Amino acid sequence: MSHNPIRPWRNIDRRQSRQIMVGQVPVGGGAPITVQTMTNTDTTDIPATLAQIEAAAEAGADIVRVSTPDQPSTRALREITRESPVPIVADIHFHYKRAIEAAEAGAACLRINPGNIGEASRVREVIKAARDHGCSIRIGVNAGSLEKHLLDKYGEPCPDAMVESGLDHIKLLQDNDFHEFKISCKASDVFMAAAAYQMLAEATDAPIHLGITEAGGLTTGTVKSAVGLGNLLWMGIGDTIRVSLSADPVQEVKVGYEILKSLGLRTRGVQIISCPSCARQGFDVIKTVETLEERLGHIKTPMSLSIIGCVVNGPGEALLTDIGFTGGGAGSGMVYVAGKQSHKMSNAQMIDHIVELVEKRAAEIEAEESTETEAAPGRVSA
Repeated sequence: MSHNPIRPWRNIDRRQSRQIMVGQVPVGGGAPITVQTMTNTDTTDIPATLAQIEAAAEAGADIVRVSTPDQPSTRALREITRESPVPIVADIHFHYKRAIEAAEAGAACLRINPGNIGEASRVREVIKAARDHGCSIRIGVNAGSLEKHLLDKYGEPCPDAMVESGLDHIKLLQDNDFHEFKISCKASDVFMAAAAYQMLAEATDAPIHLGITEAGGLTTGTVKSAVGLGNLLWMGIGDTIRVSLSADPVQEVKVGYEILKSLGLRTRGVQIISCPSCARQGFDVIKTVETLEERLGHIKTPMSLSIIGCVVNGPGEALLTDIGFTGGGAGSGMVYVAGKQSHKMSNAQMIDHIVELVEKRAAEIEAEESTETEAAPGRVSA
C-alpha cells in the first residue's frame, strides 16, 4: 500500500501449484504465501499452548502446528482447535491412531509421513479420517529421518533420496484418491534442502511447504533460513513457510514475514529502512530504530518508514518510503511524507511525531482498503 509504483524488475513468477485448504486458509494456487510456526509448550497444558498460539497469531501467523505425540495431547487438541484463532496442524509421528484422533479433535491438517504410519490399511484409515473431517495432509520429509531402504540405496541423506521419499508418500495418498495434501522436503543443510525443493517443484504440482529444519538459534537460524528460503522464494518456489528457530515461536513468525517482505511477497506492518549509523549521524539512529520497532509493533497495516542519520542517503531513501526522517544539524532533521519534504522536526520530539504520523497514515490506508473491499468484495490481501 506504499505510494511507490510497482516495478517490473521486482516481480517474482511463482510456480503454479494446485490449491488446498488448511481450515479456512488457502495454500497454493496463487494464494498469498502463508507463514507458519509451531508451539513448543506441553500440548496438554491447554492455557499455555493457547497463549502461545494467540501470541503467534497476533504476530501474523496464518497457521500454527501443535505436536500430538500421545492420547492426552489429542484429547487436549479438541479444546485447542475450538479456541484457536488460526487453523491448527497436528504433528503426527508413527502412530496412526493419533492422526485419526487429531482429525476427530478438529485439526485442520495432519502432518505425517505416510511411510511411517505402517501398513497400507492404516494409511487408508488415516486418509478416511482426514476426508471425513475435512482435514488436509502435509507430507513431511526430513533428511534426518529418511527411510532405511533409501539410506541403503543412496548411502546417506541427499536430495535424490529426499525427493524419492516424498514422491513415494504422494503415491500412497493418490492411490487412495486423496489429493488435499502439501509437501515439505526439509534439511538442516541449506544446499541439500534447496536442491531437494527444486527437484520436488518440477516433479509435482502439490503446494510446497518450505523450511530449513533445525536451523539454529535466533541469529544463525535467521541467516540460514533467509539464505535458503529466500533463494527458493526468489525462484518462485513455495506456498507456505516455517522458519525453524531455537527461539520463541513469535520470532519465527516475525522472521518469516521479514523474508517475504524483503521479496515483496507479503506485506504486514511497518518496514523500517535504516542506516547502520556512523560519525555523520545527526541523532542516535540505533536507539531510535529500537524504540520505533517497539512502539510501532502494533501496526499491522503495510507501510514503509526510512530512518537515516544524515543527508548522504537520507533524502534518496525517503523518496521511496511512505514516511521518512533524515538527520540534519542543530538538533533537528527533515520529515518526509509520501516521498516529499514536509517539515523540520527536532530530534527530541522526532520519535513521538513519527509514531503519530505512522498511526495516522495507517488509519488512512485502512479506510482506503475498506472502501476498496466494499467496491470489490472477495479480494484477498497479499
